[in-house]
Amino acid sequence: MSSFKAQDGTNIYYKDWGAGKPILFSHGWPLDADMWDSQLNFLAEHGYRTIAFDRRGFGRSDQPWNGNDYDTFASDIRGLIEHLDLEDVTLVGFSMGGGDVSRYIGNYGTDRISALVLLGAVTPIFGKTDDYPGGVEKSVFEGIRDGVRKDRAQFISDFSTPFYGINEGMSVSEGALTQTLNIALLASLKSTIDCVTAFQVTDFRGDLAKVDVPTLIIHGTKDQIVPFELTGKLSAEIISHSQLKTYEGAPHGFALTHQDKLNEDLLAFLKTVY
Repeated sequence: MSSFKAQDGTNIYYKDWGAGKPILFSHGWPLDADMWDSQLNFLAEHGYRTIAFDRRGFGRSDQPWNGNDYDTFASDIRGLIEHLDLEDVTLVGFSMGGGDVSRYIGNYGTDRISALVLLGAVTPIFGKTDDYPGGVEKSVFEGIRDGVRKDRAQFISDFSTPFYGINEGMSVSEGALTQTLNIALLASLKSTIDCVTAFQVTDFRGDLAKVDVPTLIIHGTKDQIVPFELTGKLSAEIISHSQLKTYEGAPHGFALTHQDKLNEDLLAFLKTVY
């Protein structure tokens, strides 16, 4: 397996497919790089180098006790970019992964970055704070952490229903639901819990203000996990030069439910970047 050592010695697994301009993908909670297989394969077939990693604590990466915070996640991405000596990178982040690619730009700038894509991302801020009273209530995140601690397998199984919009009429195969659960159960329980806190409390408004590269934002209008009005819509307002696309009726997990549309939209955007 391909892996590199992060600054603290953590081994981070990654996939590296195809050849051409590099597209680097960061996955959502509680998944891993496998969630991107359709996008990786499609774009590699169209002449791009596609790279996706398992966040520390998830998938095939090491499971350290510490480091489940966005500054560390951004540092891990920096380590991967330097390990592969990548230039002209397009960063793509889904859900909580939208946070770490944004924090990467906030901390390290865009010297190696050509573009940014935020998909159903938790940016610019997800949880309710004193200066963001419209955010998601603390009790929601407490409920997620409690559910994961009590019976992670059943919680994730139930979570897939709103994640993929099955309760809103979306059709998802039993195989895909099984894969989702299997991927989630590979993760460290500690990291699974800690990451909920990370995307609850982290404020990315300052990071988005530093984005100075072409940016595509895509969000589902029926996202029951990361509501569009609280996140994607506001991200587009902060990144003034961004392009916003909404997928009508799409759930949070539209990388699967709308994979063909997403693949084509990513390809069209990349053609405007390179």
